[in-house]
Amino acid sequence: MATASKQYEELTVESAVALARTHYPFPEGAALECDEIGDGNLNYVFRVADPESGKSVILKQALPYAKVVGESWPLTLQRAQIEADALRKHGEFVPNLVPTVYATDAVLALTVMEDLSHLTIAREGLIAGKAYPQLSTDIGEYLARTLFQTSDFALHPFEKKELAAAFSNPELCKITEDLIFTDPFFDNETNDFEPELKEAVEALWANKALQLEAAKLKFSFLTEAEALLHGDLHTGSIFASDSETKVIDPEFAYYGPIGFDVGLFLANLIFQSLTRNGDQRNVVNSHIERTWETFEARFTDLWKNKGIEAFQQTDGYREFIIEKIFRDALGFAGCELIRRTIGLAHVKDLDGIEDDSRRIELKEQALHLGEKLILQRAEVKSIYEVTALIGEAE
Repeated sequence: MATASKQYEELTVESAVALARTHYPFPEGAALECDEIGDGNLNYVFRVADPESGKSVILKQALPYAKVVGESWPLTLQRAQIEADALRKHGEFVPNLVPTVYATDAVLALTVMEDLSHLTIAREGLIAGKAYPQLSTDIGEYLARTLFQTSDFALHPFEKKELAAAFSNPELCKITEDLIFTDPFFDNETNDFEPELKEAVEALWANKALQLEAAKLKFSFLTEAEALLHGDLHTGSIFASDSETKVIDPEFAYYGPIGFDVGLFLANLIFQSLTRNGDQRNVVNSHIERTWETFEARFTDLWKNKGIEAFQQTDGYREFIIEKIFRDALGFAGCELIRRTIGLAHVKDLDGIEDDSRRIELKEQALHLGEKLILQRAEVKSIYEVTALIGEAE
């Protein structure tokens, strides 16, 4: 009799424990405890632990639909393998900045990985006022190493194009194309904002110059396969402490413009900066500046020491590339500021503000700053001008 082939099924606490025993070296006979700890929109996340030995592991399973909407929004399960492969590829360059992947199961859309629950989600910590002194240096390092090392500047063209094909991720890219680059700039039913923002939002929709620049940025996202992106690098995709940083959740990974990852991270720091005043704002602004400073310095070092491009030594070429990345990053940051304010998926940095008038005021600032970064991205020449614009948004 033929054996029935294994099929996808959603994990339960019981099945998660059984799989954890299979894929992680828990002591034989250990009394394992399991909790479902996921708070995202696309996955189940189980933590399985042995209290006696202190060992623990994370099991992450992709769902065939978006939890935020339901089964009416189907999603590919292939994203789980893309996420695991991206963690492994990026781990080749920054093993200290991503979780270790222990095992995968393509049929179950399952990844078994290092437990990072001793750390805090960076967004939550920043909202609580934590400084995270290593955050911007670590993320600048992560961005420079993962993006440079997966680009044509470091890889043989055959290897780079093979990777670009392997990380084709059309379904999740379509989510980005719609939710970041399209829907917020039109009167689309996916948008979500308070009635008090209606006047500002309608002015944004009527801004034809802004729509044109958003279209250009979307075209860049669609067509420029520069490096292997994380694809969704916000402060909710980072675990951190005062001495450790780990980037998680690269299920949106694909080959795209280098400035996209940079811009999304900067935008999410900008949200936090807008909510602060005085020295507290300076702390976050220092992170914004240091992220770019670290990225530029490390990218330059890699260019000089690891680059294989024939024009590597051509005067002005490196400067041209870095300027393009910076300009792109500002535009993408602007799109992120707008979409997280009036689009489908918001950020707790703003939505968590209980004072209605203060929340609306900050959201209007985010919209205006987003417009400015998109429209003036070719005129802003330094990261210090960016942090100055945050103060001007008030």
